[in-house]
Amino acid sequence: MLTLTIGSFALAINHLLLILALALATLVGWRVAKRGGENPESALFSLFLLGLLVARIGFVISYWRYFQKDLLQILDLRDGGFVLWPGLLAVVVGALIWGWRRPGLRRPLGWGLGAGLAFWLLATFSSSLYEQGTRMPEIVLRNASGESVQLSSYQGGPLVINLWATWCPPCRREMPVLQNAQHHHQDITFLFVNQGESMQSVSTFLETQGLNLSNVLFDSGGQLAQKVGSMALPTTLFYSPEGRLLGSHLGELSEASLARALESFDQNNSMSAHQADPARNLQKCLTANC
Repeated sequence: MLTLTIGSFALAINHLLLILALALATLVGWRVAKRGGENPESALFSLFLLGLLVARIGFVISYWRYFQKDLLQILDLRDGGFVLWPGLLAVVVGALIWGWRRPGLRRPLGWGLGAGLAFWLLATFSSSLYEQGTRMPEIVLRNASGESVQLSSYQGGPLVINLWATWCPPCRREMPVLQNAQHHHQDITFLFVNQGESMQSVSTFLETQGLNLSNVLFDSGGQLAQKVGSMALPTTLFYSPEGRLLGSHLGELSEASLARALESFDQNNSMSAHQADPARNLQKCLTANC
């Protein structure tokens, strides 16, 4: 499951885990403070905001070339662009400074922060392991000609699957970004799987918006969204050539967040090459009679 959906409300699992970690840290800190010390609730919330701010700044710095053309995009947190390690470092340093200045906070803040971070790291790691072990669903879709196609027939190379609909504002906003990526990354296959709309309405939308997309597919019953566990739109999935899920993104993609997501293919290729090295080296050795 990639998202938690309650009615029309949807929340990505990684965001839910972050909120739960903050709640746990606050609860543990409050319980420890009852035995002696200051309630660390406001300090923990301030550290949470500090971590998000620094993580965002780290992302903007890392992908500055995508922001320099439109500086207002820096403030658009909907793209989910954060770099983890600067945020964690800022939280730890901030907690040390806070504890040094206010001795009564040290024990409650330390226990609360430790419990929250431990839960978040363990839960995020477990969720990532589960997500990345997921295989591409076996499902039949229809193409723009009305022909049935197996989703697995696109397997064999890096694959990006975007679940979208014309009535979805973030889907509409991110379409030019995805179109540009499809034109510039010829080695990656992009699939645009429309959820529950007619071919005519989608065709009209693409024409009026001046969009030229390849591989537009139709999922009239929303089966793919159900199988991958994300009923919220837009959802973008990143699959390895072997059909293994490398990552997912809930919500609108910016140029920067898409560029970062596409790096998962490079990392996967590096891992595959590293794993193949022993066999390749053995073959070279045997060929050279070493």
